[in-house]
Amino acid sequence: MIKYLTKRLLFMALSLLLIITATFFFMRMAPGNPFTSEKKMPPAIEANLNAHYGLDQPWYVQYGEYLLRVVQWDFGPSFKYKSQTVNQLINEGFPVSLVLGLEAIFIALAIGVTLGVIAALRHNKWQDYLAMIVAVLGISVPSFIMAAFLQYIFAMKLGVFPVARWGTFSQSVLPALALAAGPTAFIARLTRSSMLEVLSNDYIKTAKAKGISGFNITVKHAIRNAILPVVSYMGPLSAGIVTGSFVIEKIFGIPGLGSQFVKSINNRDYTAIMGVTVFYSIILLVSVLLVDLLYGLIDPRIKLSGGKKGE
Repeated sequence: MIKYLTKRLLFMALSLLLIITATFFFMRMAPGNPFTSEKKMPPAIEANLNAHYGLDQPWYVQYGEYLLRVVQWDFGPSFKYKSQTVNQLINEGFPVSLVLGLEAIFIALAIGVTLGVIAALRHNKWQDYLAMIVAVLGISVPSFIMAAFLQYIFAMKLGVFPVARWGTFSQSVLPALALAAGPTAFIARLTRSSMLEVLSNDYIKTAKAKGISGFNITVKHAIRNAILPVVSYMGPLSAGIVTGSFVIEKIFGIPGLGSQFVKSINNRDYTAIMGVTVFYSIILLVSVLLVDLLYGLIDPRIKLSGGKKGE
């Protein structure tokens, strides 16, 4: 375990270094600068701002200083929000995105796994067809269309939930449903295909021959083994959902991290873009590591050292 974790942490550090390097130089190559606006700034003022933020230094000096700040978990000041640092923007936006993301993940897992299991158990029956129709619609319909549809039906027509904004549980329901629609459909399809494969295995047939109830076979044997593809999918899914959806947060007026990222791009806020990108990357790398560790808990046959099943 220690050897495995050491290798993974070194791999994560190297991956993060590459992401930081690519983000740093791509931002420098982008046209314009953080102080570009419709009204042209006097050259003297722009030169003072560049000197104040260190943008007049050679690229290697800026790169080295930024790496040092990242190691110290300091992403620097925001170029557009003069009174705030990038760390403060992340600290304000991430808790909102985290709550919304956890709610969406819970919905996606609960509905997706349930639909997939029902579709597999009722294979080629109307339940199976209905579940797959729902799954296809969830994958095919873009999130912004789903968000607008939910707002129109449940907010404007029925008046059950607020149209937008953030602060109460009722205001989180529609964006969580819109955010969970695509993952729910994908999880349902994954669960169905995996369950069908597991149900055809010999040990399931043996359990049925021994007279074990269908409920126990499904819960204790089939679902546990069929859930592995879903667990694998949960790594990148969790990172994407928990750190916020740009589109959903924009539509519902949610002050999450995704919304902050969009504003940073529009404002050419270099430090905010790089800081949020690094933060996203860390969440993704940690999520993938946790998924790999969870694999070993769900299926002890999987060795963390890199061996395959049954070795």
